[in-house]
Amino acid sequence: MLSADDWGAVWLTLKLATTVTVLLLLLGTPVAWWLAHTRSRARSVVGAVVALPLVLPPSVLGFYLLIATGPDGPLGYLTQWLGLGLLPFTFSGLVIGSLLYSMPFVIQPLQNAFEAIGPRPLEVAATLRASPLDTFFSVVLPLARPGFITAATLGFAHTVGEFGVVMMIGGNIPQQTRVVAVQIYGHVEAIEYAQAHWLSGGMLVISFIALFLLYRFNPTRRTW
Repeated sequence: MLSADDWGAVWLTLKLATTVTVLLLLLGTPVAWWLAHTRSRARSVVGAVVALPLVLPPSVLGFYLLIATGPDGPLGYLTQWLGLGLLPFTFSGLVIGSLLYSMPFVIQPLQNAFEAIGPRPLEVAATLRASPLDTFFSVVLPLARPGFITAATLGFAHTVGEFGVVMMIGGNIPQQTRVVAVQIYGHVEAIEYAQAHWLSGGMLVISFIALFLLYRFNPTRRTW
């Protein structure tokens, strides 16, 4: 059965995944919109940066993030100057690391959804004198809803399953940075396979349900 520490890791993981998913939808939507419509030469550079976590080992991303946010890193200097302290080995550090690592799983489905809309609905809205903001909320959002569902599902599920990045930037502090993946690793190291089975089985069920619902109710989705 699950111990109090196990439940603490589950709650922290769900809190992290929810926070990261909401933030990525808010921050990633304008980025995805820009990537879908810009003709700037910087598009390929930004697109490569967004997709980088797909091919970069998570331990590498976590290592450089740890250096950048540490006491001698540029982000570390900034957060200390702002009176925010240091990000490593805090929940805020987990959020930053997860935002970077799950970024392509949210931005790319949104970009694909925006590109699939095409220019025609936007032109019709413009002829009706709709403002860009009205056009986005009344035309773009309803048409891009499958993309938002895909982005939210993949972003949440991917954050739940993270290990390398959260281990590097967050460590293994109970009730603060010890997520489910790290808790499972600790159980395996201690040869506590029964507890590891409970947590691993729970993650397997959650991941399957999320993907089943995605395929069931959004069958035409494109991941990226």
